[in-house]
Amino acid sequence: MNDISPQFDNRFRRELPGDPETGVRRREVVAAAWSAVMPTPVATPQLLAHSPEVAALLGFDPATVASQEFADVFGGNALYAGMQPWAANYGGHQFGHWAGQLGDGRAISLGELLANGQRWELQLKGAGPTPYSRGADGRAVLRSSLREFLCSEAMHHLGVPTTRALSLVGTGDTVVRDMFYDGHPQAELGAVVCRVAPSFIRFGTFELPSARGDVGLLRQLVEFCIARDFPELQGSGEALYAQWFAQVCTRTAVMVAHWMRVGFVHGVMNTDNLSIVGLTLDYGPYGWVEDYDPDWTPNTTDAQGRRYRFGTQMQVAYWNLVRLAQALSPLFAEVTPLQAGLDAFRDRYAAQERADLVAKLGLGEFREGDAELMAQFQQLLQDGEMDMTLAFRALAAVNSSAPDVAVLEEAFYSAPARERVLPALSDWLLRHAARVQASAQAPQARHAAMQAANPRYVLRNWLAQQAIDRAEQGDLAGIAELLEVMRHPYDEQPGREAFAGKRPEWARDRAGCSMLSCSS
Repeated sequence: MNDISPQFDNRFRRELPGDPETGVRRREVVAAAWSAVMPTPVATPQLLAHSPEVAALLGFDPATVASQEFADVFGGNALYAGMQPWAANYGGHQFGHWAGQLGDGRAISLGELLANGQRWELQLKGAGPTPYSRGADGRAVLRSSLREFLCSEAMHHLGVPTTRALSLVGTGDTVVRDMFYDGHPQAELGAVVCRVAPSFIRFGTFELPSARGDVGLLRQLVEFCIARDFPELQGSGEALYAQWFAQVCTRTAVMVAHWMRVGFVHGVMNTDNLSIVGLTLDYGPYGWVEDYDPDWTPNTTDAQGRRYRFGTQMQVAYWNLVRLAQALSPLFAEVTPLQAGLDAFRDRYAAQERADLVAKLGLGEFREGDAELMAQFQQLLQDGEMDMTLAFRALAAVNSSAPDVAVLEEAFYSAPARERVLPALSDWLLRHAARVQASAQAPQARHAAMQAANPRYVLRNWLAQQAIDRAEQGDLAGIAELLEVMRHPYDEQPGREAFAGKRPEWARDRAGCSMLSCSS
């Protein structure tokens, strides 16, 4: 691919009003959806890793990916013909409080690429300052960029709706960050990740003009979003807007239900981090639940309030949708259509949760009492300090004719906790076996369904940290190895059992292996 200019169609810039001022001066941007801004060049861009699947999706052949031009473009030093970089303008509620204008402070979209019959927005994260950087440098460090690159792809292969990642480029520059916010900043290796999605529009995109009373821009944004990102919707006016909002609600419900199914915690579910098309967006202080705890959050910034803990992600998503509904209310004569969308969220989430429950426990179909059976198992996981991923995966290997708690042995983190729950867990396994035997599902089909719902491999923070440690020493093999494992999260992978193990003791309290800050 030497000349891809005919394939760019930058509708976001072309059809929505832009900021009349150019450049990176920090400023309030009113009556505009975007600001034109160029990536800031870096010292020596070098491709550290890429996703072959995403490259193929976008039409980049291996020779193109291997070229220095590719590293230059996706490191921020060059553009392909047809690219027209911009930073988007949006607001948001952060930790429950209205934050006003936020915008792309360290993300710069290069353009919308048309490839394989689809539209993909290519966005560099860490490519330098924008008008929305609020005093920051717009850069990103290797550790956070590597985490976003790996997790975007890992989530896709888990079957979770997500943005994708094309490339990870080292910049050859250092970036100063105070990782722990303790007054001890350090110089770290810089990097740029290219993330890919049909749309990067967020809830906060609509909140900002609404908060400013700019109903004209609000309506324009809604109609643009529907036309570009929801072309299947038909109609006009309030009826169309109501269909669209219901779609946003149900897509969000499916996304969050998938998070809960695989034990993923987003960590910073601000309204500016929620995608309007229902994709997991902005991989900051994320994590996977290990010893099961619904109150766990990976975000050190949220350690006290725990607003964004694992067990409340559905409620937070609903709260965010209510904020979006309030922002959209000037376009509606009454709130009934908006409430219908919110009700659709609850209904779709409940249906998805039931379907996931049935699959995870291998029950065949949902019956009365199944929700209680799941709640009891989750309580046992918590009381027994058991690894969520390992415990659910092990259930598929339990013989329903003669259930044996030994099958769950590798999931325990604590011997005393194991002893405390062993009698109750044994009793639960008997009741689960009776429920399984009462279903019409054949054992082989049940086993397959359970394995398809319960991953063997997830991107545990300590696994990512090991890859980061190696990459910071110049060893990139850990990235490729981990990415390859995460391409097949539901398969048994002989020889790669170490990637499926529970958290080692050394990682319990080490920085980057449990909780993380929002700093990057």
